[in-house]
Amino acid sequence: MNISQVSYFTLSAYFDIGLFKYLVFLFLMCVYIVIISSNVLLIVVICVNRSLHEPMYMFLCSLFVNELYGSTSLFPFLLVQILSDVHTVSVPLCFLQIFCLYMYVNVEFYNLGVMSYDRYLAICHPLHYNTQMSFNMVFRLTALLWGLSVIVIVLMITFNATSELCGNIIDRVFCANYYVVKLSCSSATASNIYGLVYTFSVLFSLAALILYTYVKILQVCFSGSKQTRQKAISTCTPHLVSLLNFSFGSFFAVLQSRFDMSRVPNVLRIILSIYFITCQPLLNPLLYGLKLNKIRLICRSLFISQK
Repeated sequence: MNISQVSYFTLSAYFDIGLFKYLVFLFLMCVYIVIISSNVLLIVVICVNRSLHEPMYMFLCSLFVNELYGSTSLFPFLLVQILSDVHTVSVPLCFLQIFCLYMYVNVEFYNLGVMSYDRYLAICHPLHYNTQMSFNMVFRLTALLWGLSVIVIVLMITFNATSELCGNIIDRVFCANYYVVKLSCSSATASNIYGLVYTFSVLFSLAALILYTYVKILQVCFSGSKQTRQKAISTCTPHLVSLLNFSFGSFFAVLQSRFDMSRVPNVLRIILSIYFITCQPLLNPLLYGLKLNKIRLICRSLFISQK
């Protein structure tokens, strides 16, 4: 069966829950509304207030935009599928969703990596921070992390879109690249090699950079003054929590695709598969909005002035 002959994929992870589907629909709709509202609020707050036009907040703005992008790639699709009796998706829409979701993951990881480097410069080299992290550098890094993500995912999808398929059933509630690759009639050696090379050359290098920056930040925290320690904790804690949460969510998603999870209850499997893209967009605005003093004070003044 060639991909040109496959007009749709069937998402087999959905199962009948009767009238409870309306409750699940309302719950996910509320979560999506909270995600949209909180991320848009913080984007507007950062863009409008000149006091927040600093590198850290510019990278945060990029992060919040990515949360909107990623959640919109999944939530509307899930909401439609939950109310539908037939869980199918057209081939072009499936590849579009794969592109959006995988680009979200890459941008998120790159953005968190750049933010860790920004915190490293601010805490470990404060005298050189303004010169090394100029507005032009912020713009270049932001353009690079988004542009590189587009290139990487386009190449990945190119390998899959040109392969022949021997089936159209995806055991997921959304389209996932690994499950499309598994449907390939021929060997997926090229796609696997590309994935391994990218993982070891880019992702592991980025993980090593993040680890290095936090080791250096911790050294400064333990050897510096109380004021330096408080500044490091206040700005790095939300970033570290966000990074760990996203890493665990991505790990759960990869774990499910690589190992037999048939003994795990369906509901738990579904929750683990969408955890990385449901909790991260919900957690980040709460983390940075509540933990960073500048953002918290501006948001509080907005709500108080409205009253």
